[in-house]
Amino acid sequence: MKNKGLSYLYIFWMIMFTIIPLLLILLFSFTSGDIQNITELKFTLTNYKRFFDPVYIKILLKSINLALRSTVICLILGYPIALIISRENIKKRNAMILLFVLPMWMNFLLRTYAWRAILGKNGFINYIIQMLGFSSANLIYNDGAVILGMIYNFLPFMVLPIYSVLIKIDNNLIEAAEDLGANKFKTFLGVTFPLSVPGIMSGVTMVFMPAVSTFVISRLLGGGQYMLIGNLIEQQFLWVGDWNFGSAISIIMMLIILLSMGLTAVFDKNKDKEGGSLW
Repeated sequence: MKNKGLSYLYIFWMIMFTIIPLLLILLFSFTSGDIQNITELKFTLTNYKRFFDPVYIKILLKSINLALRSTVICLILGYPIALIISRENIKKRNAMILLFVLPMWMNFLLRTYAWRAILGKNGFINYIIQMLGFSSANLIYNDGAVILGMIYNFLPFMVLPIYSVLIKIDNNLIEAAEDLGANKFKTFLGVTFPLSVPGIMSGVTMVFMPAVSTFVISRLLGGGQYMLIGNLIEQQFLWVGDWNFGSAISIIMMLIILLSMGLTAVFDKNKDKEGGSLW
């Protein structure tokens, strides 16, 4: 009876805060007119046709490009970090994970603002450069600063799924490979890495999704002149007031994210065994 009550609560929550908002966004994306009066909305495909203007396609490609680059760098940095942490004893491992996720307890906006103080013209890094006798460098309001912000904020989303899979790998498999004559590198390639693929797939998905739709990082570290797809959606809803076009962009982004999740699931052949996949 208790479980049944919780099920009703879950269904109510899903309907109120997931299904109805999604249906409204879908309705706005296929209509035009005053969104305050749903009965006067008119069906149209103009919002989707408008998105295929070269200006918006360029913004979309720019967003995907930056998100992919930050995802790849997060994987390159995150995998060794997860591997190192997973090989420590449990007390040290927990402490390392705690220290690693500690910055995430701070507000996302504040973390991104902190990088402005570090990368700015009069920031900490330029202060050190000038102390060494060099002229100040342009470290902010460019692709590098935006990608750095993405990596800093989303790296834990890569490390934690990989770590959770690595600690579940049976040490007997690694010892068996070493007993059969494999060195550490061959053992990693033949045993550890293939078994950690579900964590990698989850990490890639969890980093790519927020990176491709972020607008705070591009606004603060891109200097307000950096237009990514997240900024475009924010602009349509908050400043332009064109909720119909903003909803159409949101639906297209959802489809892109679902497609990326589907592609990672295709390569994640062990998802059913490890349970590390989002699908």
